[in-house]
Amino acid sequence: MTSRIFRAGVLRSVAGSLAAIGAMTAAWPALAQGFVGAPRPGGMSLPESVTVIGHEIDFFHNAILLPIITVICLFVLALLIYIVVKFNAKANPVPSKTTHHALLEVAWTVLPVLILLGIAIPSFRLLNHQLIIPDADMTVKVTGNASWAWTYSYPKDEGGGFEFQSRLLDQDTLAPGKLRLLDVDNEAVVPVNKIIRMQVTADVVGIIHSFVVPAFGVRIDAVPGRLNETWFKAEKEGIYYGQCSKLCGKDHAYMPIVFRVVSEEAYKTWLAEGQKKFAEVESPVRLAAAVGN
Repeated sequence: MTSRIFRAGVLRSVAGSLAAIGAMTAAWPALAQGFVGAPRPGGMSLPESVTVIGHEIDFFHNAILLPIITVICLFVLALLIYIVVKFNAKANPVPSKTTHHALLEVAWTVLPVLILLGIAIPSFRLLNHQLIIPDADMTVKVTGNASWAWTYSYPKDEGGGFEFQSRLLDQDTLAPGKLRLLDVDNEAVVPVNKIIRMQVTADVVGIIHSFVVPAFGVRIDAVPGRLNETWFKAEKEGIYYGQCSKLCGKDHAYMPIVFRVVSEEAYKTWLAEGQKKFAEVESPVRLAAAVGN
């Protein structure tokens, strides 16, 4: 009886998983138009990058880290096989008494140091590019809320003067074409080919979050009482997804990030609509930008 119940439960789980995959697969052709950073059925590679920093991260991973990791893994595997075959009890009834080997000890010390230096040099160059923010065309302040949502603030002196919360859509009434656990009620909107300075923090009485948008190459912590900055310049219009990547509490899994990148004309239209849709507030972004400068 117990085994039948167990098998039935397993079959229901498998059927549910297949149905979810099928729904995502069926919806993907419609979503693919301008969508980057969303999950793809069977996807295993990094999401497509649409910023200079993102391209550099991809190159660092694919052209530097991945080959080094692959060579090291294959070398260790070959070494293990060699040791098992060469130094088993049958092949060596009298075990070796060797306790050290100066050349090998120097080699396994120097070689890892050289490998780490080879990784560190381009890594530091990439970090420097991420940290030095060029003259920005606009600023958006992002606040991670204690209620597990994101607040986006657009400065008044840049045509905004409003802020809004972005929350996960109700999963029970999710409209067709919307992505489960990713789409939100209010998307952040930015213009294409413009340098966007992101000022990221968290509620003073809140907890630490991590603001991550893989397609932009953006990952930065949102810390209460601290203002962190990063930047990106999206090269292509579309919708880009991210998520909180810090274990921040019970609703950590329900803090998606959605950016819509549009033309400059469409962005101006959205700003005008945003001033009507969202209550006008005295945005703290201007003060933060002044302090940052």
